[in-house]
Amino acid sequence: MNDKTLRQRVIDELEFEPSVHAAGIGVAVDGGVVTLSGHVPSYAQKLAAERAAWRVKGVRAVAQQIDVHLPEDKKHGDDEIARRALAILAWDSMLPDDAVRVKVQDGWVTLSGELDWNYQRDIAVTDVHRLGGVKGVINELTIRTRASASDVQSSIADALRRHAALEARHVAIGVQPDGTVVLDGIVASADERKEVVRAAWRAAGVHAVEDRLRIG
Repeated sequence: MNDKTLRQRVIDELEFEPSVHAAGIGVAVDGGVVTLSGHVPSYAQKLAAERAAWRVKGVRAVAQQIDVHLPEDKKHGDDEIARRALAILAWDSMLPDDAVRVKVQDGWVTLSGELDWNYQRDIAVTDVHRLGGVKGVINELTIRTRASASDVQSSIADALRRHAALEARHVAIGVQPDGTVVLDGIVASADERKEVVRAAWRAAGVHAVEDRLRIG
């Protein structure tokens, strides 16, 4: 697929997505790499636009350059955003009490602290990015080390073998001493690439995932 056709398909997908106000979003494509620019009225829409672009077949990477321009009636003070963020995190039964710290500056929320699992980190970020007035979320949450590098590697390899939708024979898994997983090799599609990364994140003790996978 050429870049012109891919660009039009991304534009069509953005316009089709009901949660995104696509009129303010610009799309450029170069070698299968999609750059999203412009502005949207909420951080949730910014993330939804990126997900919509990734859904289009042929997209190899997405560069996110969309700004959040909050309408006047949607703006909130940093102290109000901080209180609401702490409240929503406290109400989430999937998160341990008082494990996540919150800092807000000019609408940007920074989350820090230590959790046991990556899914808890994802939950905390998702809880906060839906709040009104949030321009962005900086994720500084870390994961406690719970397993050796060899155990992490075996766990991820077993998970990939169990996954019916994956053909992961050409994926190499490396685990560094600090808990960083390095994924290298070739996958068949962007969806398969995302599933491999998700499988890596689900293993206990993973602190970060370095995605070197290529679509071929």
